[in-house]
Amino acid sequence: MASRLNPYLSFNGNARQAMEFYASVFGGNLSLNTFAQFGANDSPDAERIMHAMLETDAGYTIMGADSASDMEHRPMSGFSVSLSGDDADALRGYWEKLSASGTTTMPLQKQVWGDEFGMCVDSFGVSWLVNITQSQA
Repeated sequence: MASRLNPYLSFNGNARQAMEFYASVFGGNLSLNTFAQFGANDSPDAERIMHAMLETDAGYTIMGADSASDMEHRPMSGFSVSLSGDDADALRGYWEKLSASGTTTMPLQKQVWGDEFGMCVDSFGVSWLVNITQSQA
């Protein structure tokens, strides 16, 4: 297998809900593993997600996990997950679903560089950038 780069998102007890939400946005196959499945049956974290992976038909891979309760959870900041390309219908669909229950920080609209671009933070605190490349005639 070739190397790949993909986001690994950190949650504080709501990784299952977040990853199920991303599966509803992007489709694909979602695998979820709890701490209990890795031997922590008697832990207060037993039902938290130790590792989740969503692999989509579009080739995206998103991973995530809950912080263990004995670890300090640091909310995600200082980065965005970027979606870009020329499949306008797919990208607009992702935008609609990601931004619907979150906060739009820049509406998806035509920008000075000619593309459609928008920014939002979803309901799980993940920042998203969506750029729809316009064909150059």
